Amino acid sequence: MSEFDDVLRISDGTAELTDGWVIGEAINGGVLMSLATQAASDAMKAQGSHVDAVAFSTTFLAAAQPGPATVETEILRIGRSFSTAEVTVSQDDKVRLRHTATFADLDAHSEPVHLEEAPPELPEPERCAPASRGGFAQKIALLDRIDLRIDPATVGWALGQPASDGEMRAWIKFADGREPDVSSLPFFLDAMPPVTFTFGALGWAPTIAFSGHIRSCPAPGWLRMRITTRNVIGGLFEEDAIIWDSRDRVVAQSRQLAGVRMPAHAERGTRAPDRAQGE
Repeated sequence: MSEFDDVLRISDGTAELTDGWVIGEAINGGVLMSLATQAASDAMKAQGSHVDAVAFSTTFLAAAQPGPATVETEILRIGRSFSTAEVTVSQDDKVRLRHTATFADLDAHSEPVHLEEAPPELPEPERCAPASRGGFAQKIALLDRIDLRIDPATVGWALGQPASDGEMRAWIKFADGREPDVSSLPFFLDAMPPVTFTFGALGWAPTIAFSGHIRSCPAPGWLRMRITTRNVIGGLFEEDAIIWDSRDRVVAQSRQLAGVRMPAHAERGTRAPDRAQGE
């Protein structure tokens, strides 16, 4: 069993959030979303309903800490095509997040492909910059659990040369060799450094609200990711993420609203490049 499977295990309504998944002092939000999605999937399975998440929406109310967490699931609807459940994750009688997930037969909704975004061109993983726990990342224990290789063209921020273009690209997988699956996709959608790093804002960027879609069950191997933002305004920014698997299929996508503290030297009043021109 992988450490990731361990953190998703729920016994008598309780999960154990271990310190291997922290960013600073808080548990990574992607781990919590995968945990909540798994809890809802288990509840659906017990009712003989759909078990594949196709969409989810999460509101983060407070940071979760390492230790036990109470996971409560309520099935809102069981239908022939789609079913929905709501999950709350609490610690010390305080709700840390509320999570709603919709389930269906994912295979039935993965074909045929009429239009699909092409994956970004990346150097091979061995030619990309590995993310490690050095310098400011010393307290990001999560980096020991993933193998993250960032496109050198989007890693200037780590060298003190932020591009301020709001885009980062990378290869990603579990460090222990666990293959990606549907239950891991909510985690991977939130596993990369915040896209605001490209502006030199290297601090924590707490997620406020997150919405994700699962499009296909991923094939084994590396996942390819691109995260972007086009609006960094008043201490808030949106981050859009897309994940492709080893078949170059889109397997997940998301948008989140998060907070940021921009560095004093960051440019103001700039316009994001047109997406069509920037690609």
